[in-house]
Amino acid sequence: MLVPRQKTPDIEVATLSHGAFNLATDNAERFTLVTFYRGLHCPICANYLKELERLTPEFLERGVKTIAISSDEEKRAQEMADKVGALNLRVGYGLPLSVAKEWGLSISTSRGKTSIGIEEPELFSEPGVFLVRPDQTLYYASVQTMPFVRPVFKEMVQALDFVIANDYPARGEYTGAV
Repeated sequence: MLVPRQKTPDIEVATLSHGAFNLATDNAERFTLVTFYRGLHCPICANYLKELERLTPEFLERGVKTIAISSDEEKRAQEMADKVGALNLRVGYGLPLSVAKEWGLSISTSRGKTSIGIEEPELFSEPGVFLVRPDQTLYYASVQTMPFVRPVFKEMVQALDFVIANDYPARGEYTGAV
């Protein structure tokens, strides 16, 4: 289980148009917002990533770099990037499912074609959203076992204003006996 204020697992993936992504060397001013999505087959992911693309400039104004990552191969990742109009949002692909598990993501098996007629991969990860500090310690995490009910990016932008203004610490760090 990932714990706030502790180091996250490493991630290195290729991106479509921003070179290689390595979380350890991303050098965001305040945070890297890592958004794991299910893949091209997921219509909810497409709408979610459209919103993240729209808000990426607002995140950048607050010192937060964004990236969306899936286990899809490059062609499917490009189709998703085209679908969401990803210009500012980095889109990473080829996430090893072993790394997805290190991040606490749930893994699902294919159920065939989705409601939009796209075949699900044999195995893929479910969504997760993480804010990671430049020293690669976890600040915020939200992991879903289903494609539904994800954190709202607009609310996260607003929360960041409070976090930055008040130097608000990561919470949920206690790991002792209860």
